[in-house]
Amino acid sequence: MTLPLHLIDAFASGPFTGNPAAVVLLDAVRPDRWMQSVASEMKQSETAFVLPQEDGFSLRWFTPVEEMDLCGHATLASAHFLYKTRRLAVEAPARFHSRSGLLTAHRTDDGSIMLDFPGLPSAPIVAPAGLIAALGVTPKEVRQSTYDILCVLHDERDVLELAPDFAAIARIRTRGVIVTASSTSGHHDFVSRCFYPGTGVPEDPVTGSAHCAMAVYWRTVLGRSAFRAFQASSRGGIVGCAVVGDRVQLSGRAITTVKGTLLA
Repeated sequence: MTLPLHLIDAFASGPFTGNPAAVVLLDAVRPDRWMQSVASEMKQSETAFVLPQEDGFSLRWFTPVEEMDLCGHATLASAHFLYKTRRLAVEAPARFHSRSGLLTAHRTDDGSIMLDFPGLPSAPIVAPAGLIAALGVTPKEVRQSTYDILCVLHDERDVLELAPDFAAIARIRTRGVIVTASSTSGHHDFVSRCFYPGTGVPEDPVTGSAHCAMAVYWRTVLGRSAFRAFQASSRGGIVGCAVVGDRVQLSGRAITTVKGTLLA
C-alpha cells in the first residue's frame, strides 16, 4: 500500500525557509499509533494527515511525540498540497474538519494561501516558577492564551538575541512559550519566537497558531487589526495576520521541496 507524502515549506519566502511540514494523503482512517509513528519518523515539527470526506477533508496534526489541537503551518501546507496536486480546484476553498472545528483556506490573487482560524485571547498571569530564569530576560508582560504562555518583551532585540534554556521551558506546564515584541525595523509590525520543547520541538520555525494569540494581543496594543509579522527563527517566516471578529486570518506562501511515497 502506498500513500503520497510531500514535504512543504509553509510561510516561506523561498525553499528551505518558513516551517517545513510533512503532508500525508490518507486513503482510509488510520490508527492514532500509526500516525504518531509516521510523525516520529518524519521528525518535522508537524506531520499533517489529510483524509478526503464528503464535505471536505479530515485534518490531524502530529509532532514527533504527540498530537496537536491546532496547527497553522501544516494546515497551510495541506491546502497547498491539495491545490498543487489538483485534488482541489484553485478557486475552491479547502474545508478541514479538525480538533479545533472547521478551518478553511483559500488561494488569494497573489498566489498565497489565507487560513481562517479561531482568535485566541490571552489574559495577564503571574510568571510561572522558572519561566524568567529559563528565558534569561524579564518580560514586561506575561499572559496565558488558550495553548501557550505569551511573553511580551521590551524590544525587538530582546527577541532576536534570546538564548533560552529549552530543558527548563519543557518543565513548565504549558504547550509552549511565545516571546514577542513590536518591531522597529519598518518591515514588520511585530516579531516573535516560539518554543515547544515539551512537544519535541525546541524552537518552532514559524507557528501559525501562536499568531492567532499574538494578532489578538497586538490589535489591542497597536489599535489596528491587520499586521505583517515576522517569526525570527533561524529559517524565518512572514505571516500576514488580520483579526476579523473572533477569527484570525493568517496568510502566507508555501513551497513543495520533496515529493515522495509512504510505503508503510
